Amino acid sequence: MNARPRAPLTVLVVDDELRSLETLRRTLEEDFTVFTAPSADEGEAIMGREFVHIVVSDQRMPGTSGVEFLRRVRSQWPETVRLILSGYTEAEDIISGINDAGIWQYLLKPWHPDQLLLTLKSAGELWRLQQENQRLSLELRDSPEQLVQRVASRRGKVCARSGFDRLTRAADSPLNGICALAQKIAGHELSVLVTGESGTGKELLARAIHYTSERADRPFVVENCGAMPDTLLEAELFGHKRGAFTGAHEDRIGLFQQADGGTLFLDEIGDTSPAFQVKLLRALQEGEVRPVGSPRSVPVDVRIIAATNRNLEADVASGRFRQDLYYRIAGITFHMPALRERPQDIPLIVADMFKKSALAGRRFTAEAMKCLVAHRWPGNVRELQNEVLRALALGDGDELGAGLFSSGVRQSGTLLNTASPAFDPEGATLKELLDQVEAQVINAALLRHNGNKTRVAEELGLTRVGLRMKLARLGLGGES
Repeated sequence: MNARPRAPLTVLVVDDELRSLETLRRTLEEDFTVFTAPSADEGEAIMGREFVHIVVSDQRMPGTSGVEFLRRVRSQWPETVRLILSGYTEAEDIISGINDAGIWQYLLKPWHPDQLLLTLKSAGELWRLQQENQRLSLELRDSPEQLVQRVASRRGKVCARSGFDRLTRAADSPLNGICALAQKIAGHELSVLVTGESGTGKELLARAIHYTSERADRPFVVENCGAMPDTLLEAELFGHKRGAFTGAHEDRIGLFQQADGGTLFLDEIGDTSPAFQVKLLRALQEGEVRPVGSPRSVPVDVRIIAATNRNLEADVASGRFRQDLYYRIAGITFHMPALRERPQDIPLIVADMFKKSALAGRRFTAEAMKCLVAHRWPGNVRELQNEVLRALALGDGDELGAGLFSSGVRQSGTLLNTASPAFDPEGATLKELLDQVEAQVINAALLRHNGNKTRVAEELGLTRVGLRMKLARLGLGGES
């Protein structure tokens, strides 16, 4: 039996800038029922007559602040998920919002539509989980055995959804060796460092390691350490006591304690300051954290998985990153390959996206798929996802052509038309199609660089040895 479709959740957006209000409404109205208000007073009036699941408020408004408005919302409608949208990043505002108004997310302007939608959908899931938690709490009083079975079943589903199968890959993908090794060490208490460009799936690998380990039934907690002031990052990770600093109106449990018994994923750890690295190193060495403003430390048991898009070894050599912290977090290191290094995975990633969309019957033409496989994807999987979503939104009919892509992706396909051998999809297997596209990509690069294989290797992210092997395998000639 098919599950009944969920009714759209309601979002209230409060912003005194009418143009911003209208842009937000247009961005969200396809996925949510959207109410808008140009002031906090009108926002409260709407909440008094409508059932609002999520409220997004600007921080700086005439007469009041977003934090003050959301503090009142928290008092009257505590179940509503609250978010701040602001162009300012003062630490006091952020801390006050988190503590006083119970704000779930502090979003910064300018915002990206895809990221905003993703955040609001996560907020909707949080609201639903809160309701489910309340319902289960009531059931627990009447039938604890049944609830235990249900929780175990759901935990198993979460583990299955978050395992290594989430990393979509072909039979000859470079990811296979990485996943095999990661699966092997998942059950051991090794700290893990994951490197690679943004958008390559570092967090997906971290989740897979956690949900394949013995810590799978404990929390997996994520913190992005990039572009966050030391004071705020310390309060987020270690927690703080009431009155520890301006805006600290109540005790807050840090993420280390929230992840106790589980895994703490520290993304963009390479962006932390040397001063904060000292505090983090001490926490990892001692297995305890001291909340800001507290006289005593709290023991914690967490597994650390860290990630960065920087070259930490070079940062260690230059003194930007502490060597002792590097060896503490890099018990084993995995490097996630860029999407351009695994073009064989692109058709599978696209097919998986089509399967999950409401328009599962659609497909790309051979020319469109050729463009996708040929593109270098500086934004990696995130950029690919955006292109596919763009084509789904703009295209009509079941077959989607290359004209629906952005100019950069279309140009990648155009460059292939100057190369040989010709692309012939008739009767070819997936591997043969990928070999044809790979041959055309290399030929196009050879043409651009007048046969200079060193430059071709650099452009394609290959070593000269790797390029030589591909030339031999694809029958494109030997080394000159």
